[in-house]
Amino acid sequence: MALVCPYSLSRPGGVQGQVLGLARSLHRLGHDVTVFAPVDRIEDVPEGIGFVPTGHSVALRANGSVAPVSVSPPAAITALRRLRALRPDVVHIHEPFAPGLPYVLLTAHGVPPLVGTFHRSGGSVLYSLLSPLTRRLARRLAARCAVSAAAAATATAALGGEFEVLFNGIEVDRFAGVEPWPVEGPTALFLGRHEDRKGLAVLLEAWEQVVAPGGRASTAGGPPVLWVAGDGPETARLRLRHPESDSVHWLGVLGEDEKVRRLVAAQVLAAPALGGESFGMVLLEAMAARTVVVASDIDGYRDAAGGRAVLAAPGDPVALARALRGVLDGDLAGGGAGREAWLEAGADRAGQWSMAELAGRYEALYTAVMVGGGS
Repeated sequence: MALVCPYSLSRPGGVQGQVLGLARSLHRLGHDVTVFAPVDRIEDVPEGIGFVPTGHSVALRANGSVAPVSVSPPAAITALRRLRALRPDVVHIHEPFAPGLPYVLLTAHGVPPLVGTFHRSGGSVLYSLLSPLTRRLARRLAARCAVSAAAAATATAALGGEFEVLFNGIEVDRFAGVEPWPVEGPTALFLGRHEDRKGLAVLLEAWEQVVAPGGRASTAGGPPVLWVAGDGPETARLRLRHPESDSVHWLGVLGEDEKVRRLVAAQVLAAPALGGESFGMVLLEAMAARTVVVASDIDGYRDAAGGRAVLAAPGDPVALARALRGVLDGDLAGGGAGREAWLEAGADRAGQWSMAELAGRYEALYTAVMVGGGS
């Protein structure tokens, strides 16, 4: 089978992580899997699974973010030729209306059955500008899936039709037995692009209140530290306003292994997004790592958390600071045994989104569309 990701694997992202995790889980089920995606550096080519590059990426603004996609027609045509040579039984496209190979597959003839998974939540300029073309091309999909109710609502409004809501998966076993690193005392971790909708500016303003004289969390392990991972269009501005210090450490883009170890090491994952999140994947990863989540009270995060995150009003640094300080002070669920019970319940919830379970669901769907015929 072929899994198509429109976003560069040289950039960390939710869709990229889902495609690679699903590929690994399907491979463990005995399937021959090839991933098709843009890649910008040879060292970013995934190991252990088949891979076909679909070009280098350029940055396109979309949905309040910047998408690293390939817009090279020659690269997409070459990738289509290689896909046909592989003769997969089914092709699974993530974000079918993203630029690049996905559009080529939707317009090509003589390709295997196409399964589409929609991740986007909120309005889309592409949907608006290209309708009714997108509605017509959507009929080429033998099955339509969405990662959440919010993503399904967005796709239904733009394309019509019915969508099966599955979920984003977590490779839970990646967090088992991981040695936390580094161990620096009480820490909060931000993971995400440095752009307005991710709320990093709000978090940094809130953190100033957390560590201010009289507001500092009274932790036994010393003063708290905020780890800021990732980068983006706001990095330079925010670093200028909140430079590297004893209380704020700028980490840059993390590799997967370091990301997991820091998630396990942190006391808090801070997810202050302002909106536009169809599903809080990073929240569930933190729960799997037995890390407390403090997140914005928005639909995607609220649904993912299921009552196992401390929620604060989006865009409100005072409310966010209060929530962070409470967790770092040990107030969560009364501290001690109450905190352990909270973490255990969060880990159990994360386990409900096992990537192995998701792979089994997609395996059944692939079988159904193969029996139903091709595009």
